[in-house]
Amino acid sequence: MSNLFRDRSPYSWSFRVGRGRRVLDLPLVGWLTVIWILLWGTPSWANLVNGVLVAVCLCLAFPLPAVDIGLRLRPLGILRLAAYLLYDMFSSSVEVTRQIFAKGPYHAAVVAVPLRVRSDLMLTATAVAVSNVPGGSVIEVRRSTATLFLHVLDAGNPGEIEGTQRQVWRMEELVARAFGTAEDIADAARPVPEGDPSS
Repeated sequence: MSNLFRDRSPYSWSFRVGRGRRVLDLPLVGWLTVIWILLWGTPSWANLVNGVLVAVCLCLAFPLPAVDIGLRLRPLGILRLAAYLLYDMFSSSVEVTRQIFAKGPYHAAVVAVPLRVRSDLMLTATAVAVSNVPGGSVIEVRRSTATLFLHVLDAGNPGEIEGTQRQVWRMEELVARAFGTAEDIADAARPVPEGDPSS
């Protein structure tokens, strides 16, 4: 008798058949279906249906362990993150352009920003989001302490360093609310870490 039950991940299902167990991971089924359509080279309903059937058969015949990578898709959070990224890219581009045409030397620095969320997925997603914004680039990610090290163009003013940290922490919170678990969101809502902002 087969038993269908949910795993820890909201995107995978497990079938218990006798003593065995088969995992049906929906993102994997989707990815295998895309590969199937690309291999045939012609997107059609027949290729889509056949691709899904082949993907399901492969997942059941060659089971992988159910792994929860901590990814949750929250549509409202994704929209907020996208809007903030667009705004931040625009305002940062204007600021970098102003710095290019302004006179006077700028004091660049490397700024350490300790994050509140410790999961690898959130750490990576935050680093990628921050790197997409002009004016500051992630040069190192220290996994053991969940710290991002950013190269900042204009760090002569202490307010700039604090502003950079606040932007990273805001990005971290938005990333957690877009893709994180409930635990990640709770961690991102904690008070920001204290310490020396520069490295």
